[in-house]
Amino acid sequence: MTYNTLTEEETRVIINKGTERSFTGKFWDHHEDGMYTCRQCNADLFPSDTKFDSGTGWPSFDDAVEGAVTEVPDADGRRIEIVCTNCSGHLGHVFKGERMTDKSTRHCVNSISLDFVAKK
Repeated sequence: MTYNTLTEEETRVIINKGTERSFTGKFWDHHEDGMYTCRQCNADLFPSDTKFDSGTGWPSFDDAVEGAVTEVPDADGRRIEIVCTNCSGHLGHVFKGERMTDKSTRHCVNSISLDFVAKK
């Protein structure tokens, strides 16, 4: 499969499982209707109607496209990493039980791991 060419910073986050600084990414305060997609492979990940303001400075979603995001426990067992199911690119982490939304799930995603396709 052919993937998009990544910048050095995108590689640091998506391939090497880094984290961008909070309140710096292009999507943390983004409010258009459409679909958030994987920056590396363009797979649909998060519909815009699942995005909410968690106050953390990273894009937060309480749901994902079915089967699009895989949960992987971190080696230390403290957090659960989320990756794109299609290409295994690092997206961020998922937190459950915080009660920020009715679903009580927060997919905390690096903006740099995402692209966006506006609804037509």
